[in-house]
Amino acid sequence: MGGGVVTLFLCGDVMLGRGVDQILAYPGDPGLREGYVKDARDYVALAEAVNGPIPVPVAPAWPWGEALPLLDAAAADVRIVNLETAVTSGGTFAPGKQVHYRMHPANLPALSVARPDVCVLANNHVLDFGPSGLDETLDVLEGAGLRTAGAGRDAEGARAPAVVPLGSGGRVLVLALGFRSSGIPPDWAASGEARPGVAYAPGPSPGAAQALVRRVRRVRRAGDLVVVSVHWGSNWGYLVPRDQVRFAHALVDGGVDLVHGHSSHHPRPVEVYRDRLILYGCGDFVDDYEGIPGHEEYRDDLRLAHLATLEAGTGRLTGLRMVPLRARRMRLEAAPRRDRDWLCGVLDRISPGVHVDPARDGTLTLVP
Repeated sequence: MGGGVVTLFLCGDVMLGRGVDQILAYPGDPGLREGYVKDARDYVALAEAVNGPIPVPVAPAWPWGEALPLLDAAAADVRIVNLETAVTSGGTFAPGKQVHYRMHPANLPALSVARPDVCVLANNHVLDFGPSGLDETLDVLEGAGLRTAGAGRDAEGARAPAVVPLGSGGRVLVLALGFRSSGIPPDWAASGEARPGVAYAPGPSPGAAQALVRRVRRVRRAGDLVVVSVHWGSNWGYLVPRDQVRFAHALVDGGVDLVHGHSSHHPRPVEVYRDRLILYGCGDFVDDYEGIPGHEEYRDDLRLAHLATLEAGTGRLTGLRMVPLRARRMRLEAAPRRDRDWLCGVLDRISPGVHVDPARDGTLTLVP
């Protein structure tokens, strides 16, 4: 960390299961229980039908593609991703769900190659293969030295922050929470000392915000920067419900420095409130959605890498660069200029109180 700022990389959903798992070196059981397809390899075929052949098996770095050199060049102090898949070779399909994601543990290099500092697990797929699948997920991630937030073997573990030390002696704390609106079943909530699950709340109520703020105040120390990562809302659409806005503002009012929202398949509005960054929806980052028809107007093939710089010690936002990428053959590549311009126009139109401008290096820059 230098120059009195901390740079954070944040992205939305990293879904390394299902079709992505099938193109890696150690694919798990491809069987699915979906109405759309019954075999995860069909998602590979859909992607190849629209964008060309995938050289199966691919190297662990393949799904991240050009995002990896981008991350190295950005030299972010902390990398935060929403890992939206179970990492397990077993478990049983969670009942009552239409879609299940799991990645074989032997394919973990496809996650660790991106060197995430925090994997957020408070989402609607981490328990797709039951408590035993979650237990294996936690074991595998812990065994690889990867920090997690938002799920655990009991309530305290699910709610505990991931703590990332900085070279300056400060820390970045990441707490995570998931809501029913994102598709998390209520019975996935971790409770007591013996029920594994996610840090869950029915909705973004004032009470849920107050409880989270109390938790932040218990764990933070002077000089800490606090990120709250929230899985909420529907998959499609740009409208942010008023209760989500009020919830995000209440967190900032209570001392949170950045709100990292995700669940939508495409980016949603960006806001700067009291000099703090609120990302209402980061969109998908890595997934197997190519070739699936519907909702083309949202261009969910376009992805954003968010690089936020915060003033060390105060958490004040000093800058946000967003790097547009495009998914092709289940790999991220640089987005063409016309796609960057389109995404810039959308974000500028939907984001309240800020402008989003294109920069000469192809990034999108937030201008309060």
